[in-house]
Amino acid sequence: MSGDNWISLLIVLGSLLLSAFFSAGETSLTAASRARLTRMQNQGNKRAGIVLRLLESRERMIGALLLGNNVANIGASALTTSVLLAIFGDVGVLYATVVMSIVVIVFAEVLPKTAAISAPERIALVVARPVAFVVKILGPLLAAIERLVKLILRPFGIRVGEDQSMLAPHEEIRGTVDLLHREGGVEKHDRDMMGGLLDLNELTVADVMVHRTEMATIDAGQPSEEIVAEALKSEYTRIPLWRNTPENIIGILHAKDLLRAIQSAEGDVSQIDIMAIALPPWFVPDIRPLSEQLKAFRRRKTHFALVVDEYGEVEGLVTLEDILEEIVGDISDEHDIPVPGLRPQPDGSVNVDGAVPIRDLNRAMEWNLPDAEATTIAGLVIHEARSIPDVGQSFTFHGFRFSVLRKQRNRITALRIMPLVRKPLALARAG
Repeated sequence: MSGDNWISLLIVLGSLLLSAFFSAGETSLTAASRARLTRMQNQGNKRAGIVLRLLESRERMIGALLLGNNVANIGASALTTSVLLAIFGDVGVLYATVVMSIVVIVFAEVLPKTAAISAPERIALVVARPVAFVVKILGPLLAAIERLVKLILRPFGIRVGEDQSMLAPHEEIRGTVDLLHREGGVEKHDRDMMGGLLDLNELTVADVMVHRTEMATIDAGQPSEEIVAEALKSEYTRIPLWRNTPENIIGILHAKDLLRAIQSAEGDVSQIDIMAIALPPWFVPDIRPLSEQLKAFRRRKTHFALVVDEYGEVEGLVTLEDILEEIVGDISDEHDIPVPGLRPQPDGSVNVDGAVPIRDLNRAMEWNLPDAEATTIAGLVIHEARSIPDVGQSFTFHGFRFSVLRKQRNRITALRIMPLVRKPLALARAG
């Protein structure tokens, strides 16, 4: 074999190495975690900053890598064909096709891409500077190619660089957490906490408030002795006070303020002026997002607010604990009274109080009932039935069968829910 052929083979070897480099670079840079790279950059890693800048111009970076990869592969194949033609004659074309196909697929594609996907951030940091140099050199050519590609894709309704993701960033995070949960990398409780945190901007105080029919309130028109007696019997530390009608809230009685007043009066509760120690009520609109209400609680350094509708009528109350429970789940203390809202049955069904929030039911049973049109499970049944059903009526929707067990006037107080696709009870209770 002549000296020229040896030189050609060395060039082929170099082209294959370049092809492997571009393949590894493309895979590692596209698979690298931006969150990890951002953390590295904040810790002073300059190469992480280069990778992040490359990812900001993703199309141009991929174009440079594909261009370099294809030029290297085409050049290697052409030179190999010429060498094998000189050695074996016309049959050398067949040899070149077989040999280069195997070599390119194994050593220039599969091998470097497998290594890159195994450690994307580490390899991305290694190739960052060379790739940035290639992108800079090929910049004018890539700009022309990008424009040509955009013109070709535009008739098909594909606009490169616009609406790259069909999901909002929050939904992408949620999808990633759900995937990790299914694969066993994230526990159910942690997944629910992350989901609750992401939902704060979407939920309003009306979604988590205690409805006025469930509120514990005290008539401020009663004698002080009766008000104190009711307050001490209550399990709550903050109790709304009303006058004339339960919707006319005029103050909030705090248990600590009441105890201080009892101490100052030396136990003579008849001498206590309840309205003098009551706090002024704080009213918030029912459409306020939970994220804003959480900030407002922190800003005002209070944990209790009354919720009103657009007409200024009291709908219920919301507390800091209600919002935190959307993130971390139920928070119970030694004074909480357990409410049997969910009662799983041996046949796989669940008996549930009508006032149980849909979100709580979904979390407890790992269901996916919609909560956009209703907050409680009774509200969902009424919404779907388009009427107030009677006891004994059953409805099937969203993959479940709902049977009305009890009703009080126009309120559904108890339901039985049977999944149409049975789920083992042990699994339903897990987590």
